[in-house]
Amino acid sequence: MGGGKKKFMFVHRKAPYGTIYALESLEVLLIAGAFDQHVSAVFLDDGVFQLMSQQDTAASGMKNFSPTFRALADFGVEKLYVERESLELRGIDENDLLLPTTILDRSAVGALMESQDVLFNF
Repeated sequence: MGGGKKKFMFVHRKAPYGTIYALESLEVLLIAGAFDQHVSAVFLDDGVFQLMSQQDTAASGMKNFSPTFRALADFGVEKLYVERESLELRGIDENDLLLPTTILDRSAVGALMESQDVLFNF
């Protein structure tokens, strides 16, 4: 693909707490954004919980890292997508999300993923 910028998409599928996947994917997303590439993220399945506002992590014993998502724009990561069906299945309204995102249906998410050069699945 020549010397142009590659399109990297980070696919967030896991709930935010209980495993290290969500936190590590956020850290890698921030690092990738700092390297001046086309970086985007899509949240589907239980990954939509990562973007929920007002998370209470006391019972998990883990620190709430969700405010860190607000730093994404500072690192050049401004394309955030959420799968509509994942929100609906979990009873989440887009107004419950802590960041503005683009809501896409499942087929649009698939097409968007197909257009990427690299997918990172977490």
